[in-house]
Order: sequence, then structure tokens, then C-alpha cells
Amino acid sequence: MRQFHLEIVTPDGLIFEGSAESILVRAGSGDIEIMAGHADYFATLGIGRAKLVADGKSREASTAGGFISVKGGDVKLVCTTLEFAEDIDLMRAEAAKIRAEEAMRRAANDKELAVAKAKLERALNRINVANLR
Repeated sequence: MRQFHLEIVTPDGLIFEGSAESILVRAGSGDIEIMAGHADYFATLGIGRAKLVADGKSREASTAGGFISVKGGDVKLVCTTLEFAEDIDLMRAEAAKIRAEEAMRRAANDKELAVAKAKLERALNRINVANLR
């Protein structure tokens, strides 16, 4: 299968750099899979699952925020957060889910409710991805 150069960066630093066969991410408008030869493209990233295929092996990850850029065959993923399934602490994610649910119950206004809902969505995504390992 044809490959392309992929770079994945988070505030913690470079997470992945190398050749990839495909990367599937949740863009703001829905899921998109990038493969070699993809047209130039730019999109924001939502909360969701990413799937990286490199060296014939697939890795699942949880993502939240950032952007994807495809230019001249090179792909760059800049994520607010990206955790590969094997790195997710399931107990911590489940505790975050419980805290978010409690924050939703305690929300005093729409802003607090929106923040709590976003935290719940991130926690559920991390739990779902962790369970894929």
C-alpha cells in the first residue's frame, strides 16, 4: 500500500513521525480518512476516535480538538489531546466521567452545563477507545 509522511503533534510534543498508510480522524464535519495522494485539505478536529495504520499495523487513539492539514502529500495532525488506546488509564477516564456527570447535575447556568457536557464527551470517548485495545 502507498504511504505518506505523517506528523502528529500535541502540546506535550511530537507523538508520531514517519510513514503511514492511512489516518482516520473525526473532523468538525465528520470522519475523514486520509491516504497517500489525498488532495490538499485542512479541517478542525472534534472529539472522537483516530485510527492510524502504519507498517501494516493499526493503532486507535482518542482525540479532542486541533486540526489536520494535508499539503503536498504531507499530513500534519496538531491535536489538543491525543492518547493511543494502550496509553489511556481506564480508571482515570471512568473517574472523569463520574465527575463530569456530577458537574452536569450541579450546573448553575448554561455555560457550566456546556463545559460539563464537553468533559463528559471527552471522558466517554477515552473510555470507548480504551476498550478497543
